[in-house]
Amino acid sequence: MKIDVVLSPPEIDLLPQRDLKNTTAVVFDVLRATSTIVTALAHGVAEIFPVRTIEEAQSLKARMPGAKLGGERHGDKIDGFDFGNSPLEYREIANAQIITTTTNGTIALRACEHAREVIAGALLNLGAIAKHVLNTEPAELLLVCAGTFRDLAFEDVLASGMLCSRFPKGDLTDSAQTALAVFEQHKRDLLGALRSSQNGRVLISKNRDDEVRWCARVSTFDVLGVLQNGAIRPLRT
Repeated sequence: MKIDVVLSPPEIDLLPQRDLKNTTAVVFDVLRATSTIVTALAHGVAEIFPVRTIEEAQSLKARMPGAKLGGERHGDKIDGFDFGNSPLEYREIANAQIITTTTNGTIALRACEHAREVIAGALLNLGAIAKHVLNTEPAELLLVCAGTFRDLAFEDVLASGMLCSRFPKGDLTDSAQTALAVFEQHKRDLLGALRSSQNGRVLISKNRDDEVRWCARVSTFDVLGVLQNGAIRPLRT
């Protein structure tokens, strides 16, 4: 199995032109979009619709009046939305439909939508992802780091490297080897690594260290969020 890592948003821009028909894509936005998606699904949310823009979210809401709006811009809840982008907000809204838009995570998910399979990845469900990949044996595993605005996000690279470490016989590209090296350097203190990242420091400065702690938990949930036909739905491993 070939394992590749997309390290930053400028590379994500090119994904719609890439042939991914034999590829399982795992999108990481550890702080916080994909961690929030995994948390929501683990707590009974039925469907999550990731969209690129606020306008697209509002348009979809008009067609799905029972759905809730969630997401962020610059890390904060969007005016008029029901929820922000904290995973802690999504633990008591079972059976809901959520329409969400975030600065990077939802854009990365939608950029991969033509892949064989698209999974919302986080440290929270990393074990479940590894198990699923072993069971399905895709020709290529593509790990997509959602990033921060137009820049690489350290915590996404770290999570990608951790998943790479679960496949010692994988054929790793140079970018995958880079992610693996980052994980190997920081694997003894994942919480400290997340706290030291740019996004971690920003969240801590806003008194959101509890969110960083939540997102640093490894293999807490056995649920996968699989994107099909515009919606992410839970798949239990």
